[in-house]
Amino acid sequence: MKVAVDTGGTFTDVIFLENGVLKARKVFSTPKEPYQAILNGIKGLPLGVLVHGSTVGTNAFLERKGAEVCFITTSGFEDIFFIGRQARPKLYDFFVEKPLPVIKEENVIGARERIDSEGKVLFPLEKSEVKALQERVKILKEKGVNSVAVCFLHSYLNPSHEYMVKESLEKLGLPVSISFEILPEFREYERASTTIINAYLSPVMGNYIGILKEKLKGVVIYIQQSSGGWLSADEAGKFACHTILSGPAGGVYGAFVWAKSLGINKIITFDMGGTSTDVCLVDGRIPFTKEYVIDGYPLSIPVIDIHTVGAGGGSIAWIDRGGALKVGPQSAGADPGPACYGKSFLPTVTDANLVLGRLLPDKFLGGTHTLQKDRSEKAIYSIAKELQTDIEKTALGIISIANVNMGRALRKVSLERGFDPRDFALFCFGGAGGLHACELAKELNIKTVVIPKLASSLSAFGLFFAPPLKDFSRTVWINAKDKEKLLSALQDLKKQAESYLKSSGLSKEDFIEEVFLDMRYKGQGFELSIPFSEDYITAFEKEHEKQFSYTYSECDIEIVTLRFRLKGKELMASWRLEMNSKSAETFTTKIFTEKGWIEVEVVEWDELKEGDKLSGPLLITEKFTTVWIPAGFKGEVRENLTLVLRQ
Repeated sequence: MKVAVDTGGTFTDVIFLENGVLKARKVFSTPKEPYQAILNGIKGLPLGVLVHGSTVGTNAFLERKGAEVCFITTSGFEDIFFIGRQARPKLYDFFVEKPLPVIKEENVIGARERIDSEGKVLFPLEKSEVKALQERVKILKEKGVNSVAVCFLHSYLNPSHEYMVKESLEKLGLPVSISFEILPEFREYERASTTIINAYLSPVMGNYIGILKEKLKGVVIYIQQSSGGWLSADEAGKFACHTILSGPAGGVYGAFVWAKSLGINKIITFDMGGTSTDVCLVDGRIPFTKEYVIDGYPLSIPVIDIHTVGAGGGSIAWIDRGGALKVGPQSAGADPGPACYGKSFLPTVTDANLVLGRLLPDKFLGGTHTLQKDRSEKAIYSIAKELQTDIEKTALGIISIANVNMGRALRKVSLERGFDPRDFALFCFGGAGGLHACELAKELNIKTVVIPKLASSLSAFGLFFAPPLKDFSRTVWINAKDKEKLLSALQDLKKQAESYLKSSGLSKEDFIEEVFLDMRYKGQGFELSIPFSEDYITAFEKEHEKQFSYTYSECDIEIVTLRFRLKGKELMASWRLEMNSKSAETFTTKIFTEKGWIEVEVVEWDELKEGDKLSGPLLITEKFTTVWIPAGFKGEVRENLTLVLRQ
């Protein structure tokens, strides 16, 4: 059996196909031992293949619990990672704190070598220098260094020196990340940063994968990467930086597949979990970026263009020094969790929803876990007392502030990039998303909200249907008119991809080839990534016109970087969900709104049938999620019990 598992901050989701029916499980995450939640979730399943979306790499980086890294670079450039770019995160703030360091300055070594901007060796790396580097790293290893990152100047054009160092240092039994294998592209700081992040995470990811292999003997393991497809477990250990957005990437891909099945191509994905909210605008195809920054450091690999804010069901409400109510970014996570979980008295968004009546205590996790409303009331009261107001109004305020934070994220990926959110459907998923989606749609004047039946497990759903994916890139510096040189360079990159397939035992027939060109007018400091076609120059100018409202035909166009993607062919496009034949009585409950307490009908999602009409105010409960449909929204039930709501 093939099983997809997404490990989140609060819950771990499991998706599998049994007798043609797609089924879901949800268990609490175990942050200290992430593999334990997987074992709990797959218990009793005849597991053969595991596709896993993991937060191990992300958490290790954010918490600075990665490896002790030695960084080797060209002599004279030892400070490149510490200096970074001149851009300041806050222009007028004199007290901006730099992100916590990933490497120590005493672990940086400068090597006497130099390659110029055309790939020619100016100063060769002598064998004596390689030997000296080996001796210095050996001393650092005794002091605790357990990973090495190597990034020499212009090595993307000539990697010979990096390979010499790698061969020498691997004899010490250390994992070595060289920039030519991690990111063979120009821009020294970004390349160094990405290589260092990879070296920082590889031992952590490798150790985690080793434990998984030990616990799941005989199981083929794949790890989801940030670009929406998966890598083999061994590759994920070696290229750990590709797993940074593992779970969220699965969610976007799942939303894309599900929306396509409904004939919807323009969506803004809204993934609200226990710890954070991830949003992404999909205009016909999944967007990618190479300008992703994690905790202040650039990670210049292709990742799905996801914007994240610290607002989730577990986001903690608090009062700042000025007496204003704030929500997040701190989260109660899975342990101790919101007050209603019974382990804390932290007032969270989940507690606010419970106090307002939007969550039903005995319906949480299909009734297997009863929420403790009295603890939520006590937690919210601690805030209400400071604000000198009642509990219900405080809870409503917490929800409103959380919605403002999430609405800002939705604007970031739409209005701030020139897209009109009214042209898109809000595709909502994540365990907590259904309680907030309609109010957010109203705020942005989005007319349509789509909520899939597997809303709380959509990242795992995306992992289940995700293809294998492998990206190759190379900076080439070619005049766009020199087509012969371009085709020759593309052929070299294609040979590299074919060599990868052969060494991995994969068949070329199972993959689709995608080629992109990073192009710009000569002299510009940024590029546009254009799908390769016969008339790629016209395509570039059209895209430049679209984004910047002008073209500059008098200027030469250059192709800076080639990108070659091997993408596995899409798996089955149709699926059937598990239908619950158990009938339950419809009943009413009281929900607090801006108009006070109102009587609201409660419907079980499993009781709905395709074609049913819905009208707010209405509460829809499901085993793993709850949907709040306020007054002013109507909708219908579509294929696979998908809720399509409209203002």
